[in-house]
Amino acid sequence: MSKKLIIITATAGLLSFSGAFVLGWLTQPAPAGRLDELGQPTIASMDTVPELPRPVVDMTGAVGTVSDREKKTMTEKQLKNLVFEVREKVQEYHDKLQNLGLREQRLQRAQDALKEDIQNLDNLRIELATIVADIKSERDKLLKSRLEIAQTEKDNLVLIAAAYDKMEASSASKILMSMCTSQTQPGKVDSQSSGFEEAAKILYYMTERTKAKLLAELTTPEPRLAAFLTQRLKQIVEGK
Repeated sequence: MSKKLIIITATAGLLSFSGAFVLGWLTQPAPAGRLDELGQPTIASMDTVPELPRPVVDMTGAVGTVSDREKKTMTEKQLKNLVFEVREKVQEYHDKLQNLGLREQRLQRAQDALKEDIQNLDNLRIELATIVADIKSERDKLLKSRLEIAQTEKDNLVLIAAAYDKMEASSASKILMSMCTSQTQPGKVDSQSSGFEEAAKILYYMTERTKAKLLAELTTPEPRLAAFLTQRLKQIVEGK
């Protein structure tokens, strides 16, 4: 019995609370947004109205806002900066081209100088080779023209020269002149005969006095023979 009474009391309280909530909701005033939806005009407070940007008149008489002028100023500044940067790039490119041109000219001059040096070296090489060839040829001629006295025949030549020293210059000159004549053409001096070289060797080992007298005797009958013998004496060398 007590439980049912408690349940009935709680239900009655709940119904009373629900009724009071519904009554309060139905009697509250409508919000501003609700009246706007219903078509009622609303008046905003002066404090809540935002301040509009004021129009600005520039030097040309055109009307614009401060933000428009700032945007225009920024655009002009950016354009000037862009033009300045482009000019700098063009100048830099021009300087690089000029430097490359100068460098190419220096390289060309160096290349031309190198080619000229190479040509001069080639000419010097050819000239040097020619000089060396001439020297070698002259050396060969000198070696061929030398009259070498071997060590084995030196003693015999010294004895023969000593015998000629004891002769009269006229007699010794006749013997030497006979040795120098051609075997195929008697009476004609042959400087290429073996007897001519033997006569020069004997004359080489004679004393200076006898040698001078003998050449003097040869001057009258055979001046060419005296000249040949004198020249041949300069080409005699003693072998080692």
